[in-house]
Amino acid sequence: MHSLSRRKFLVTTGAVGAGAFAASLLPRAAWAGPMGLPVGIQLYTVGKPMAEDTPGTLKQLHEIGYREVESAGGGKHTAKELRGLLDDAGLVCPSAHLQLTGDELDAQFEQAHVLGAHYAVSSVLRSLNRAAIQAATAAPGAADAPPKPPTLAPLGLDGFKKTAEKMNEVGRKAKAAGLQYAYHNHNFEFEKMPDGSPGYDVLVKETDPELVKFEIDCGWMTVAGSDPVAYMRNYPGRIKMLHIKDFKPVAKPTIELVGPGRPQGADLGTGFVDYGPIFAAGKAAGIEHIFVEQETPFPVSQLDSAKVDFAYLQKLS
Repeated sequence: MHSLSRRKFLVTTGAVGAGAFAASLLPRAAWAGPMGLPVGIQLYTVGKPMAEDTPGTLKQLHEIGYREVESAGGGKHTAKELRGLLDDAGLVCPSAHLQLTGDELDAQFEQAHVLGAHYAVSSVLRSLNRAAIQAATAAPGAADAPPKPPTLAPLGLDGFKKTAEKMNEVGRKAKAAGLQYAYHNHNFEFEKMPDGSPGYDVLVKETDPELVKFEIDCGWMTVAGSDPVAYMRNYPGRIKMLHIKDFKPVAKPTIELVGPGRPQGADLGTGFVDYGPIFAAGKAAGIEHIFVEQETPFPVSQLDSAKVDFAYLQKLS
């Protein structure tokens, strides 16, 4: 067996065993969420307490009721160290959010294996992202004029087609490394194409179903005016994970990700995203993992919001 594949097998089976053992110690109602799945959390949501006290934060997440996490970088810890802390807290990491915009991906994939992940996930997979923001802020004008708010330049049909090509490339490399690649959306992917369809449709239709799966961020998709339920029904087998996120109501759908018009996050159940139909469709679609994720501002603290979010999901279980 290839060394990387063997290492991945040992790590993954160890993670599954640890997760199953931890879950077996608790009543099912304490950890089973909507669709009968363990409730997970994207660690970006608790980035501040994670930076301050990683072991303590992970244990608090377990005490709240979370049983899975999606990584968002290791912070001050190596992947091996973070894996040990997750094991100690009784948490498993089936999905790793990685920086997959470069050409050398082996180190990123190795981190995913160490964490015990099956899914290697990326978002904002557009090479011109930084350039677009810099171009917007460096727009010509009077020397004493206020700086122009940062923004993302439209990708256009050609840009989305190139992004799909990149996704297929990353997917091939992930498969060779024994992982499954998945793409996580924000709202800019719902830029309208010449035929009126969103750019997200280009990404789904022009990527190989075996190489590229999708993790729908239900909040970002909804704030852009699109429907997670429709995508799960229209593209069976393509969507494997959901980010469970809420936003304060917006006056109209927006694809603004950067700048003053960026939508404001909210605790689950206090915004405008209706999760009842989403969870019903997700169960029918065979969603494998759900991860709570929240954007700023947090009403009290990130951990307090993590508690509110979990309680909300328990009501829908």
